[in-house]
Amino acid sequence: MPAAAAARAEMPDPGPPGGPRAAAAPQPSTLYRSGTQVRPRTGAPEVPEVSALSWVVAEAGSGDVLAAHDAHRKLPPASTLKTLFALTVLPVLPGGIRHEVSADDLNGIGPGSSLVGVVEGRTYRVSDLWNGVFLNSGNDAVHVLASLTGGWSATAARMQAEARALGARDTHVRSPDGYDAPGQVSSAYDLAVFGRAGLRNPDFARYCAKIDAMFPGRNGASYGIVNTNRLLTGEDGVEPYPGLIGIKNGYTSNAGNTLIAAARRDGRTLVVTVMNPQRGGGHAVYEEARSLLDWGFEAAGHVDPVGSLATGGVRPRQGPPAVPAAVTAARPSQDDSGWPETGAVMGVAGLGAGVMALALRLKLVRDERN
Repeated sequence: MPAAAAARAEMPDPGPPGGPRAAAAPQPSTLYRSGTQVRPRTGAPEVPEVSALSWVVAEAGSGDVLAAHDAHRKLPPASTLKTLFALTVLPVLPGGIRHEVSADDLNGIGPGSSLVGVVEGRTYRVSDLWNGVFLNSGNDAVHVLASLTGGWSATAARMQAEARALGARDTHVRSPDGYDAPGQVSSAYDLAVFGRAGLRNPDFARYCAKIDAMFPGRNGASYGIVNTNRLLTGEDGVEPYPGLIGIKNGYTSNAGNTLIAAARRDGRTLVVTVMNPQRGGGHAVYEEARSLLDWGFEAAGHVDPVGSLATGGVRPRQGPPAVPAAVTAARPSQDDSGWPETGAVMGVAGLGAGVMALALRLKLVRDERN
């Protein structure tokens, strides 16, 4: 159904002419329906025609989804999955920790991966590695950070539990860096959930908004890296979006181009996700996100929500380092094939993460004293 037709189909009853409208109960979510979902009021702008297989426009503050297209369609996420990696790992890795990279840290990086240039034998601050993740989408930096928090499989299990705790039930993690792997999927809805959660983490928000940084090279030298999110930087002929505050882009040959973008205007913050545009070339993901952001800001007060990012799940209570959250998040779900096994692994991973976090903090104290 074309967007305009879908908009008319979702047009609410305006009520009696000239009379006040009775307060309506929240309408049920339509996010599991196929096609474009929107509930316009009088004067609402038309939803733009975009070619992406799936997209979402949502309010970051309230979590209200203003419009969406196939929001829960499961698709490969590419490097936008690094947002979930950051949500999972940032809390247990203080940025000031120094780590000398070993050959084992860099094992298993997929061929053709995006790299920031991490080298064996070089000592890096964790903050440098996070710059490599957010700006350069460096899979090498992801591998090193994962090795510091229990290893590749344990990190994947913890990410899976984090996704469930956030209410993101379409996501299945196989490779923490977003590299294509059989069965690895997410959705525009879940990616919007991750983006919204990331903006509430000061470290995440700071890293995802950076345009450039210096990265340690060989022999004590450093070199500049630039964020690959062209909607943020204006690189390669893409006009930067006014008020953009980050978040993360991605690309693989299987996933196509994917993007989570957030922008702030007149006291409102929107989160938009775009997955795999079908026409327009490599920059289409940015231009389609631009048109959806423009629509979202213009539609303020003229649409009713079609669903929410805030109702999918409840975060586990915080307790002693990592353990209760791990056990709570690992409860099996009836409709997730393989989740009980993943949850069991995650419980063990959480125990290791708690010990690792304590050890890393002690290391940070020692480093600061030296």
